[in-house]
Amino acid sequence: MGLVSQAVHRGGRHVVGVIPRTLMTTPEIVGETTVGEMVPVADMHQRKAEMARQSDAFIALPGGYGTLEELLEVITWHQLGIHRKPVGLLNVDGYYDFLLAFIDQAVEEGFISPSARGIIVQAPTAQELMAKLEEYVPYYDRVASGLNWEARAVVVKDAAGAAGSSGISVSGI
Repeated sequence: MGLVSQAVHRGGRHVVGVIPRTLMTTPEIVGETTVGEMVPVADMHQRKAEMARQSDAFIALPGGYGTLEELLEVITWHQLGIHRKPVGLLNVDGYYDFLLAFIDQAVEEGFISPSARGIIVQAPTAQELMAKLEEYVPYYDRVASGLNWEARAVVVKDAAGAAGSSGISVSGI
Protein backbone atom coordinates (compact mmCIF):
# COMPACT_ATOMS: atom_id res chain seq x y z
CA MET A 1 0.00 0.00 0.00
CA GLY A 2 2.85 2.34 0.82
CA LEU A 3 4.48 2.06 -2.60
CA VAL A 4 1.17 2.67 -4.37
CA SER A 5 0.30 5.70 -2.24
CA GLN A 6 3.80 7.17 -2.73
CA ALA A 7 3.57 6.73 -6.52
CA VAL A 8 0.12 8.32 -6.59
CA HIS A 9 1.37 11.22 -4.46
CA ARG A 10 4.43 11.72 -6.70
CA GLY A 11 2.04 11.85 -9.65
CA GLY A 12 0.36 14.87 -8.08
CA ARG A 13 -2.81 13.11 -6.97
CA HIS A 14 -4.57 13.35 -3.60
CA VAL A 15 -3.82 10.45 -1.24
CA VAL A 16 -5.95 9.61 1.79
CA GLY A 17 -4.86 6.97 4.28
CA VAL A 18 -7.51 5.65 6.67
CA ILE A 19 -6.11 3.75 9.63
CA PRO A 20 -7.41 2.57 13.01
CA ARG A 21 -5.80 4.51 15.84
CA THR A 22 -4.53 1.27 17.37
CA LEU A 23 -2.39 0.61 14.29
CA MET A 24 -1.00 4.13 13.93
CA THR A 25 1.96 3.34 16.18
CA THR A 26 2.82 0.09 14.40
CA PRO A 27 5.74 0.74 12.01
CA GLU A 28 5.13 -2.54 10.15
CA ILE A 29 1.64 -1.27 9.25
CA VAL A 30 2.16 2.47 8.81
CA GLY A 31 5.67 2.25 7.36
CA GLU A 32 8.54 4.67 7.55
CA THR A 33 7.03 7.37 5.34
CA THR A 34 3.45 8.52 5.05
CA VAL A 35 2.16 10.78 2.31
CA GLY A 36 -1.03 12.72 1.86
CA GLU A 37 -3.85 13.00 4.35
CA MET A 38 -4.06 10.54 7.26
CA VAL A 39 -7.54 9.92 8.71
CA PRO A 40 -7.51 8.10 12.07
CA VAL A 41 -10.60 6.03 12.92
CA ALA A 42 -11.71 3.90 15.86
CA ASP A 43 -11.64 0.45 14.23
CA MET A 44 -11.53 -1.58 11.02
CA HIS A 45 -15.27 -1.22 10.43
CA GLN A 46 -15.00 2.57 10.47
CA ARG A 47 -11.92 2.32 8.25
CA LYS A 48 -13.82 0.44 5.56
CA ALA A 49 -16.84 2.72 5.81
CA GLU A 50 -14.65 5.83 5.49
CA MET A 51 -12.69 4.40 2.56
CA ALA A 52 -15.96 3.52 0.85
CA ARG A 53 -17.35 6.99 1.47
CA GLN A 54 -14.33 8.70 -0.07
CA SER A 55 -13.77 6.35 -3.02
CA ASP A 56 -14.94 6.38 -6.61
CA ALA A 57 -14.11 2.69 -7.08
CA PHE A 58 -12.49 -0.22 -5.27
CA ILE A 59 -9.38 -1.93 -6.62
CA ALA A 60 -7.83 -5.03 -5.07
CA LEU A 61 -4.15 -5.59 -5.74
CA PRO A 62 -2.64 -9.00 -5.05
CA GLY A 63 -2.78 -9.45 -1.28
CA GLY A 64 -3.60 -11.67 1.66
CA TYR A 65 -6.44 -12.24 4.12
CA GLY A 66 -7.13 -8.55 4.72
CA THR A 67 -7.36 -7.86 1.01
CA LEU A 68 -9.75 -10.78 0.48
CA GLU A 69 -11.91 -9.74 3.42
CA GLU A 70 -12.22 -6.15 2.22
CA LEU A 71 -12.77 -7.25 -1.39
CA LEU A 72 -15.59 -9.64 -0.52
CA GLU A 73 -17.21 -7.05 1.73
CA VAL A 74 -17.35 -4.35 -0.97
CA ILE A 75 -18.68 -6.93 -3.44
CA THR A 76 -21.41 -7.84 -0.93
CA TRP A 77 -22.19 -4.16 -0.30
CA HIS A 78 -22.60 -3.71 -4.06
CA GLN A 79 -24.86 -6.76 -4.26
CA LEU A 80 -27.01 -5.36 -1.45
CA GLY A 81 -27.24 -1.94 -3.08
CA ILE A 82 -25.22 -0.13 -0.41
CA HIS A 83 -23.05 1.34 -3.19
CA ARG A 84 -22.92 1.22 -6.98
CA LYS A 85 -19.19 1.76 -7.41
CA PRO A 86 -17.08 -0.55 -9.56
CA VAL A 87 -15.02 -3.26 -7.90
CA GLY A 88 -11.80 -4.11 -9.72
CA LEU A 89 -9.22 -6.86 -9.46
CA LEU A 90 -5.71 -6.17 -10.68
CA ASN A 91 -5.13 -9.76 -11.76
CA VAL A 92 -1.35 -9.61 -12.23
CA ASP A 93 0.05 -12.89 -13.60
CA GLY A 94 -3.33 -14.56 -12.95
CA TYR A 95 -3.08 -14.00 -9.19
CA TYR A 96 -6.88 -13.90 -8.79
CA ASP A 97 -7.67 -16.70 -11.26
CA PHE A 98 -8.43 -19.06 -8.34
CA LEU A 99 -10.92 -16.59 -6.86
CA LEU A 100 -12.59 -15.91 -10.21
CA ALA A 101 -12.88 -19.68 -10.81
CA PHE A 102 -14.44 -20.07 -7.36
CA ILE A 103 -16.96 -17.30 -8.11
CA ASP A 104 -17.77 -18.83 -11.51
CA GLN A 105 -18.34 -22.20 -9.78
CA ALA A 106 -20.68 -20.50 -7.28
CA VAL A 107 -22.61 -18.98 -10.22
CA GLU A 108 -22.84 -22.40 -11.93
CA GLU A 109 -24.16 -23.98 -8.73
CA GLY A 110 -26.70 -21.20 -8.11
CA PHE A 111 -25.11 -19.57 -5.06
CA ILE A 112 -24.34 -16.32 -6.90
CA SER A 113 -26.69 -14.92 -9.53
CA PRO A 114 -25.22 -14.60 -13.03
CA SER A 115 -25.95 -10.86 -13.05
CA ALA A 116 -24.07 -10.39 -9.74
CA ARG A 117 -20.99 -11.93 -11.39
CA GLY A 118 -20.77 -8.66 -13.31
CA ILE A 119 -19.98 -6.72 -10.13
CA ILE A 120 -16.31 -7.66 -10.48
CA VAL A 121 -14.14 -6.11 -13.18
CA GLN A 122 -10.70 -7.65 -13.71
CA ALA A 123 -7.66 -7.09 -15.90
CA PRO A 124 -3.99 -8.10 -15.89
CA THR A 125 -2.61 -4.55 -16.11
CA ALA A 126 -3.40 -1.29 -14.35
CA GLN A 127 -4.05 0.46 -17.68
CA GLU A 128 -6.56 -2.16 -18.81
CA LEU A 129 -8.26 -2.20 -15.42
CA MET A 130 -8.61 1.58 -15.31
CA ALA A 131 -10.17 1.58 -18.79
CA LYS A 132 -12.68 -1.09 -17.73
CA LEU A 133 -13.50 0.72 -14.48
CA GLU A 134 -14.15 3.98 -16.35
CA GLU A 135 -16.60 2.16 -18.66
CA TYR A 136 -18.32 0.27 -15.84
CA VAL A 137 -22.10 0.42 -15.66
CA PRO A 138 -23.89 -1.57 -12.93
CA TYR A 139 -26.34 -3.82 -14.74
CA TYR A 140 -27.27 -6.57 -12.34
CA ASP A 141 -30.32 -6.99 -10.13
CA ARG A 142 -29.45 -6.18 -6.54
CA VAL A 143 -30.43 -8.67 -3.87
CA ALA A 144 -32.11 -5.97 -1.79
CA SER A 145 -32.81 -3.00 -4.03
CA GLY A 146 -34.50 0.11 -2.75
CA LEU A 147 -33.36 -0.22 0.86
CA ASN A 148 -32.18 2.81 2.81
CA TRP A 149 -28.86 2.01 4.49
CA GLU A 150 -28.59 5.29 6.41
CA ALA A 151 -28.71 5.29 10.20
CA ARG A 152 -29.52 8.52 12.01
CA ALA A 153 -28.20 7.51 15.43
CA VAL A 154 -26.41 4.62 17.01
CA VAL A 155 -28.08 3.02 20.02
CA VAL A 156 -25.61 2.12 22.74
CA LYS A 157 -26.40 -0.19 25.66
CA ASP A 158 -24.61 0.13 28.96
CA ALA A 159 -23.47 -2.81 31.09
CA ALA A 160 -26.94 -3.06 32.65
CA GLY A 161 -28.57 -3.24 29.21
CA ALA A 162 -30.13 0.24 29.31
CA ALA A 163 -30.29 1.79 25.85
CA GLY A 164 -29.40 5.34 24.99
CA SER A 165 -28.34 7.31 21.93
CA SER A 166 -24.66 7.92 21.44
CA GLY A 167 -25.38 11.09 19.49
CA ILE A 168 -23.37 9.68 16.61
CA SER A 169 -24.79 10.11 13.14
CA VAL A 170 -23.90 7.39 10.65
CA SER A 171 -24.54 7.93 6.97
CA GLY A 172 -24.79 5.31 4.25
CA ILE A 173 -21.96 4.46 1.92
